Formats: sequence, C-alpha cells, structure tokens
Amino acid sequence: MRLQQVFALTAAALVPGLSPFAAAQRVYTAQDYTQAERWMNYNANRLALHTVDDVTYLPDGRISFTESSASGAATAMIADPAKRSMTEEGSSEKEPRARRGATVDTLSPDGTVAAFVRGNNLWVRTVATGAEKQLTFDGVPDFGYATDNAGWQHSNAAIVTWSADGKKIATFQQDQRKTGMMYLVPTTNRHPQLEAWRYPLVGDKDVTMIEPVVIDVATGTVVRLKTAPLEHRSMECDDVSCDGDSRWNDVEFSPDDSQLALVKTSRDHKDETVCLADVATGAVRELYNEHVDTYYGWQAKTDWKVLWASKEFLWVSERSNWAQLYLYDLTTGALKNQVTQGDGPFFDLKYVDEKSRVVYFTATGKTPGVHPYYAQLFRVGLDGTNQTLLTPEAMDHDITAAPDGKTFVDVYSTVETPQTAVVRDDNGKVLMPLARQDIAPLLAAGWRPPLPITVKARDGKTLLYGYMERPTNFDATRKYPVVDEVYPGPQDAVCSLMGWGFHIAHGDSQSLADLGFVVLCIDGMGNPHRSKAFHNAHASTPAEMGDDTIPDQVSGIKDLAAQYPWIDASRVGIWGHSGGGNATVSAMFHFPDFFKVGWAESGNHDNRDYEDDWDERWAGLEVLGPNGADNYASQANQDYAKNLKGHLMLVHGTMDDNVPQSNTLLVVDALIKANKNFDMIMIPNAHHGYGAATPYIMRRRWDYFVKYLAGSVPPEGFQPVSYQEMIRKLYGPED
Repeated sequence: MRLQQVFALTAAALVPGLSPFAAAQRVYTAQDYTQAERWMNYNANRLALHTVDDVTYLPDGRISFTESSASGAATAMIADPAKRSMTEEGSSEKEPRARRGATVDTLSPDGTVAAFVRGNNLWVRTVATGAEKQLTFDGVPDFGYATDNAGWQHSNAAIVTWSADGKKIATFQQDQRKTGMMYLVPTTNRHPQLEAWRYPLVGDKDVTMIEPVVIDVATGTVVRLKTAPLEHRSMECDDVSCDGDSRWNDVEFSPDDSQLALVKTSRDHKDETVCLADVATGAVRELYNEHVDTYYGWQAKTDWKVLWASKEFLWVSERSNWAQLYLYDLTTGALKNQVTQGDGPFFDLKYVDEKSRVVYFTATGKTPGVHPYYAQLFRVGLDGTNQTLLTPEAMDHDITAAPDGKTFVDVYSTVETPQTAVVRDDNGKVLMPLARQDIAPLLAAGWRPPLPITVKARDGKTLLYGYMERPTNFDATRKYPVVDEVYPGPQDAVCSLMGWGFHIAHGDSQSLADLGFVVLCIDGMGNPHRSKAFHNAHASTPAEMGDDTIPDQVSGIKDLAAQYPWIDASRVGIWGHSGGGNATVSAMFHFPDFFKVGWAESGNHDNRDYEDDWDERWAGLEVLGPNGADNYASQANQDYAKNLKGHLMLVHGTMDDNVPQSNTLLVVDALIKANKNFDMIMIPNAHHGYGAATPYIMRRRWDYFVKYLAGSVPPEGFQPVSYQEMIRKLYGPED
C-alpha cells in the first residue's frame, strides 16, 4: 500500500502568518508513520518464510537449526547429512540473546562445572549438585581474579579459558588499583546511588593491567606465569574477551594441559608477541614478535591458532598489504611458509585438518568479479598450495563448520537475494538443501530490496561500496532528500555492520525512506575487510581519525547525485549512533554547507574522554608537545562548534557506561559558548542502548528529518509500538 500524499493547503490558508511555502508543506498523518513502521524488523520479519538461524552442529554430526514460519514462530529442525534427511522437532520461541556484559557463569567444556567470581576471587560450582569451591584467596577490590572490567565493558562475569578436559583454567589477576574512576548518577526523586567503577582513559599514565595465572581445578593450585604484567588488551577486539562468551581470547592450552600458548599485545597495538608458558613452573618463553608501524589486525576474526601435534602455529599478518595466514614453527618461532594466497584479506579460520594438512577459511575479495565484501569459503594446503574456492556462488556466505570438518552449513545471500541454506562436504559439493528463503509475502506487501551502490572515494578513484533504501512508492520523476547513516569505524563500518547478506530490515532505514527520503550507507576509506593500505587511510594518526570518513560520504553522495537525477544533493542529512554520533557532529561542523540536518546519538566526540583501548589502538598514544599541544585535539568535535549552520540534535543516555555523557556535554558547552542553536535529548537512566526509550527516539528522529530536511510537518501523537512489544514480536510468535 502506498503512502498517502496529504497536503493541508486549505487548512494552512486559514492560519494567519503562514508563508506561501508553508502552505505547500506536506502534513504527515499518523497513518503515514504506521505505514512506514511496517518495514521495521519486528513487523516485517514474519513476512519472510524459511529463514534459517541458530545453526549448531550436534556431537553426532547432525545439524540443529531454526526455520521461520508464517506464524512468526521458529521451528526447530534437525538435518542429518549422513542420511540426507531432515526432521522437524517442533516450534519454539526464540530467546533474546543475553546482553554482552550480563552476569554469567562460565561453563567447562563438558558443561559440568561453572566458574564464577565472588568477593574478587575465582570459584567453581558443580552444576549437578551446586557444590562450590573457592580457587583463589588473595583477590582484593581492584585486584581481583577473572574480573570483567574493560572500563566501557564491565560485569560480574568470570573471564576464563578452560582446558579441553576441564581440569585447568587460564585467567588473570586484574590490577586496577591505579586506574582512574568513572562516575554516573541516576535520575531519581530520592537520594541517588552513585555508580563508580574503574575506567581508563586515553593518555592515562596508569591503566588496567593483568597478571596471567593457571589454576588446577581439582587442587586449587595457582601458578603465576613468570612475565611482567600485561596490558589489558587483545589482538582481536578492544577487550580481553571478544565473543560474548566470557572466554579469554589470547590463550590456548595444549591437549595435555602442560603448556599454554599466550599472545601479548602492547598498549598501542603495534607489537604482538607469541609466547609459550610451562603450566607447571610458570616459565614463559617468547617465540615470535611482529611489529607494525600503525596498528595490528582487526581484519580477521581469528588471528592465530596453535597446531600442537605438529608443533606449529598459524598467524595472520598484513605484511603483504593483505591479511594472510602464515605457518610458523612452535619450537623456534621461525616462519615456515605463507599459507593463504592472492589479493583479498583472510577473514576467519573455519577448520584445520591437521592429519591431511589442509586449512578451511573464509576470505573477502579473493575472487575476481565478486563484490569485495562478500565472504567465501576456501581450502588450502598448510604448505600454501592448491588454494581452492569451495563456494562458487557470487554471494556472501555465512559458514558453520562441523567439529570434524567433514561438512559445512552454508547460508548464502546478498542484500537483494534471499537466503539459500545448504550442507556442503569438504570439497564444496552440496550434499543436501536445508531451506530456501521465501519472500513472496514480503514482496506482495510492497517491500523492495536495497539498491547496491558503487561510488568514488575522496581521492576520485578508489571505489567505495554501500547500498541505498528508496521509498516503496518510489517515483523517479521526483527529487528526494538524502539521509546518510554513518558509522566510521575503523573497527567496522555501517554497511558491514548491517551486513552484506540478505536482511529484511537494516535498522529503520526502509521505514525512514518510506517517509520520503533516500537513505544511504557507504563504507568509507579506513574501514576493514579490504587491504591494509585501505584500512590505514584515516586511522593511523589522531588527525586522520578525526575525519570520520566524512570526506568519503560527501564524495560518494555527490557521485550518486550525478548517477541518479532523483537524488537531491542540496538536501542532505546525516545520522549515527556511538561512533556514528561522533561522525554526525563532525560532518555538521566540518562540512556545514553540505550537511543540513544531523541527528547524533551517544557520540564519542572527544576520544580523550573515552576508554583507552579503542582510540589508542587506531590513532596511537597521546603525545603532548613542548607547548602543551595535544595530538588528539584535532579530532575533538567541540573545538569546531562555531562552524555549525544547520539543525543538529544531540542525544545521549544519562547512564551511558560505554561512552560517558560528558562527551556530548562537551559539545553542548561549546555550542552555547559559540551562541549556536541546537536541540538535545538526554534520556534519563538510559545506557548506550536506549532500552524502553528506543521507540520514542526513533519517532523523534523521523520527526526531525521530516521537519527540517523534507520541510514538512510530522504527525501529532504518533505512537510506535512499545519496546516490550518490539521484543515480543521479534522473539515470540503472535498469539
């Protein structure tokens, strides 16, 4: 159903003082907004049938997954690749995944024992009986064992890595005794309870450190590794636990529990060191160090793996300008050979067949003619020979490997093409289909897929990729204002975060488009999943970080306007959350004549007021010159507030424990001092995500662009579904 075009010419003519322009304004109705809300995932997802999710291999080699049905329920399915059979196990409600940082016990590999923190010490609990045992006894406040606090990320979870047999635990005693504090005060009509925790900032002399230990679960023996305290850092993310499973990512036990492989990361992420520790004595031997001039990694999901049987280890490096996998000797640390080959970065290690000496991995950009962000599955010998593509479809492939590497579940799609889910053998041959997504009901309702786009970067030659959403009642004879959704990374980017595979809804982009906009996402230079040189483009110094890919957004939008006459480059708005909020303000201050309207949520506007590990990785350590000049000042948004010309909304949760609200208030203070008009919403007691206030903020964002970018009148009293209803629709079937 098309949006109604409602013009209040008669009513406006009766209102004294309205200009002729105002008389021609479109006046939106609540029904217009309701029609737009149809395309939110909580409404539209149920219009796609046979969507595959939650793929898991069972111990016997069968495959468990869920498949969506017309009722919105998730049907549990079991596929048996050996028998080429599939059975339906029944319908079930999908459970919302636990928020990262929730209080959780960490289970042993066999699920019989749980590790947890109590009183700054590590304990274990036998799951069957509930019997508890204390493993450490000298933990004290701010110097506890297995504690989860990266500053921006903090919970009561235990951060540990279990040995495969569940007999030993690798963890650390985390020293925060000199780390600076963060404080937040909730909104209440009674005495507030202060929230205070350790939160290291960029440039702090003293930041959080960890002292690694190995603990014998049966005896409680604690062996402290003989190495200087390590930086609270990880190769793979801006925490020591990267996957939401409370595992310490940078350690790995040998099969016999006698050794522990460990990777140490320098504070500026320019040095990575592979070590081998003797679990009995705590002796640590450094095997290999790699130094880079800018920063290490974040191109790959898996950066290293030890091959204990052959005494080798796999290591990802960008020394050739592409993230590639290399093979090293575990005894000497010497390079044996390069494993993966060709242009395009290695992404994820799916399986290593040590007996056959074959590696299965995913990568992007390795197949000529295929979209550079589409992941595909490859096989290659550990000696670097016979690299073979196993998923020939020119689409994005989401791969789940069997524990024995004999089969793989492949769910492939593009932003325009629905999912096909199959089981492949280790040669890439399709053994059996699982499901093919059916979007006929979605198309019948009027939905249309995003349009992939290719544009030129700021240099006028580098190709950038993204996609755009147009109104479902798109009219090529009209001129549409543009809303650019931005997230600059450099650890990821807006299009890559939303996904290059098939998604019915990319946030509220299609809903916003149906209010009369073209909504864009463009992955700019400096984002990952391409070459090292591309990734370095704006993330090697604080000044380069400060451009937030905005020059690429500008050049890309101008390029699109030249390609499509229905794009109105004279009416451009921009919005984003977190790093996207920072980039939005940067765009409004640095390109005030191009961006007319900005909506900035929870932005890290001055990274000296944000946690240490994130920007120190990308921009390097803070340096103060002889005159007190700070190399980080160039990226501080508040210093450019005087340039604002358009309409700017600033949004922040008052209890944001990721990006403190002071980041936005620094900009507010500067705007006031510059005598600039702006808008602001501070959400009482909201964190970095807005929880119950999410529908309200979405509606206000729509209103803001309708009013100031489209020059129209938003409806009075539109009420989107409640947050609780959103969750119910997403995770539970309709009654």
